[in-house]
Amino acid sequence: MDEESACVIRAQQGSDEAFTKLVEAYQTPVYNLCYRMLGQHEAAEDAAQETFLRAYQYLHRYDCRRPFATWLLSIAAHYCIDDLRRRRYSTTAIDHGQETSYLQLADVHAPNPESEVARSEQRGQIQALLKGLNAVDRAVIVMRYWHECPETEIADSLDLTVSAVKSRLFRARRELAGLWHAESTAGPGLFGPAASLQQVAVSAS
Repeated sequence: MDEESACVIRAQQGSDEAFTKLVEAYQTPVYNLCYRMLGQHEAAEDAAQETFLRAYQYLHRYDCRRPFATWLLSIAAHYCIDDLRRRRYSTTAIDHGQETSYLQLADVHAPNPESEVARSEQRGQIQALLKGLNAVDRAVIVMRYWHECPETEIADSLDLTVSAVKSRLFRARRELAGLWHAESTAGPGLFGPAASLQQVAVSAS
């Protein structure tokens, strides 16, 4: 039994210390998924907190045969999908003030600070593209390309068939490719129309 599995079992048995370790291990990926889904830092923070609250409440239902990370991310994805549907708001790209906050986090002693500027701009550009997808397609794309979840796990997490996941991935990739192409013809952009989602995900991580 690996360390994480042992930690999950202790948490299921009532150990708050063990659950805290799980939160510390996954707070960044959970927040990142919520941010990709919702597009706003404050909303992502609230969603991440709600995700861990629900995980704590329903930890006794977790099937240890499933990867814990996928189970946790599925809670986050479902919450964000419900939130987007319920509130029916359009997510926005990172505004100027938020871009500045990213730059403030950059290492001022880095040898190539220009790269931090580019990465910050990429985050905003990518978020603007993601907001064009519907909630479920967005979840499928984020789980597949930012968290590298297998299609079978995505299907299980989002209550879809594997064929439905593949169909949504194909449709979303085609839609994003169209948006990239439109942007590349409108201006220089930060990545060309031939960029792959894997490349985009790496550049924004």
